[in-house]
Amino acid sequence: MRKILFGVIITLVVLFTFKYCGDKKNEQTIIKENSALIQEQLKNVSKLVVTEGHFSEVFTYENSKRVFGDLLEAEKKAIVVVNADVTVAYDLSKIEYNIDETTKALQILSIPEEEIKISPDFEYYDIQADYLNPFEAKDYNEIKKTVRKQLMKKIEASDLKSNAQNRLLSELSKFYILTNSLGWTLEYNQTPVESLEGLNTLKL
Repeated sequence: MRKILFGVIITLVVLFTFKYCGDKKNEQTIIKENSALIQEQLKNVSKLVVTEGHFSEVFTYENSKRVFGDLLEAEKKAIVVVNADVTVAYDLSKIEYNIDETTKALQILSIPEEEIKISPDFEYYDIQADYLNPFEAKDYNEIKKTVRKQLMKKIEASDLKSNAQNRLLSELSKFYILTNSLGWTLEYNQTPVESLEGLNTLKL
């Protein structure tokens, strides 16, 4: 009787062990499949997210200098019309992340800063220059430098950067939806993202 009871116990232990190992293997397989799916999603959104804008501006450039021992003042001036195409982009291929299969978490470690590209087109009107103070390369360089500063101020005052950030958050929301559907957690700067609304409040 003892031998039969002992045999039954051994059989149950063996069956339980096989079942436990099988369940564990299935769980590991699912986790591997999930992490592969997350990596594929990361690859799919690893692209350049671009927001475009257009700015127009009219500048008046003036320059004067004293000549002949301050006896004369030689002036030069021009009206400059600038039409500029501006793009604000996020290169999502530069996102740094970690997939933690133990805690089932997609950890976003860092997000690249936006890249601002200004492509201006210059048109010069009413150029007036004295023989003693002609237009030179340094004048055109100074105009371009000034224009860029003014355009950057206009970009900062516009909604172009906020629109670009909204597009970025839209791409990041795909990570939240995927991880949430798989029972995983999305983290940014070691802080779990618990909702899409919480994602919108992130300090990027």
